[in-house]
Amino acid sequence: MYEPFEHQKVTTDFINNNSRCLITSDPGTGKTRSVLDAIANRGTRTLVLAPLSILEASWGDDIEKFQPDLTYAIAYAKNREKAFIESNADVVITNHDAVKWIAKNYHVLCGFDTLVIDEFTAFKNKDSQRSKACRKIAEAFTHRIAMSGTPNSNGILDVWHPTLIVDDGERLGHRFYSFRSSVCTPRFNGFANEWVQKDDAEEVVAAALSDINIRYELTECLDMPEQSVQTMYVTLPKKIMQQYKQLSDDSVLYTGQTTINAVHAGSKVKKLLQLCTGAVYDEHGETQRIHKERYDLVMQLVAERAQSLVAFNWKHEQRYMVELADKLGIKHATIDGSTAAHKRKEIVDRLQAGQLQVVFCHPQSAGHGLTMTKAKAVIWASPTYNAEHYQQFNRRIYRAGQTEKTEVIQIAARNTWEPDVYEKLQGKVDRMDQLLGILNKLKQAA
Repeated sequence: MYEPFEHQKVTTDFINNNSRCLITSDPGTGKTRSVLDAIANRGTRTLVLAPLSILEASWGDDIEKFQPDLTYAIAYAKNREKAFIESNADVVITNHDAVKWIAKNYHVLCGFDTLVIDEFTAFKNKDSQRSKACRKIAEAFTHRIAMSGTPNSNGILDVWHPTLIVDDGERLGHRFYSFRSSVCTPRFNGFANEWVQKDDAEEVVAAALSDINIRYELTECLDMPEQSVQTMYVTLPKKIMQQYKQLSDDSVLYTGQTTINAVHAGSKVKKLLQLCTGAVYDEHGETQRIHKERYDLVMQLVAERAQSLVAFNWKHEQRYMVELADKLGIKHATIDGSTAAHKRKEIVDRLQAGQLQVVFCHPQSAGHGLTMTKAKAVIWASPTYNAEHYQQFNRRIYRAGQTEKTEVIQIAARNTWEPDVYEKLQGKVDRMDQLLGILNKLKQAA
């Protein structure tokens, strides 16, 4: 039996002593272990909602490792009724989207007492069908536990609906618009009102959640080595920069093969970022490949390191890098939305065994539940706007089990939008860290 760390024991005790819990400890601190120990102690039937990619690779494996006496069933689309009813398992594990099916088949929850929501930001949008369904089924559970190491990646408003699911509106209120008015101020941007956080928003929310929240920073509970972050720049070919300027100025790009239109501002930025990464997509979704200079740098960085993870945002990036890896004789694998759960586990095991030099990953598909500490570098082939994906993916290598220094390398094209995207991303990360820091201080003061 693996002995839990002290912070995991404290978290387990907190869960045992509170029927409604938010766990906002850093990715890599072992939140799942604490929850499983509490479930085993409680002895009641539990439903776990988690990202599809980690149902087996994280929750199933951790049950077998830490609480082998617990029985579990993984409910996929084809076997849900069987998993819920016929299996009689102590723990039923299913994906976030399954809540819509569960809400329509409410009877399957008979006998369940504890609800665990892993990565509760999946339910931050109060108006989504998934969030509404989760809110409905939560009413059937006496004990509710919600987990996320990145709870407010887009701002303070992200925490309202997940908290409502956990505590029925007791702490942040039942009405979203009232909550928004209490922590944000409207500001007219020339087109419509945008809601700007008040200076004391984090303090107000953190204080309201203090009695149901527990948080540990990775560095306070584990002796973690240093992680560095740097941006490396590439210079795009002159012709590509001319095309970049044309698209930026005119919202239209003539490639010689097709015409690319970007009428709206959001569309223009997306097309400009695609152009930086070596391709644009026409109105039919077809890829027009233009250049691959930046991937020479990416693969140079990969070749210089024993094991790395490389994040990509578009399929053409992955294709470029696979071609180069094959040419260079670099052993590689890919994790994206099409990678089956058993295949993900196999890839992780091969990386951890030193059999792969690089894994190309879409951060949304590989950002949760995977431990890949054999790698010492995360390389962002292109930037993402999503702070949650950024933080979570970087933590695949920076977590319990890591014993060496790690690095995050961000690739950006000079004189383009890309450096600005990384700057805005860091701003989101800083705002997220501000709330988490306050929560941590409140825990220490308690």
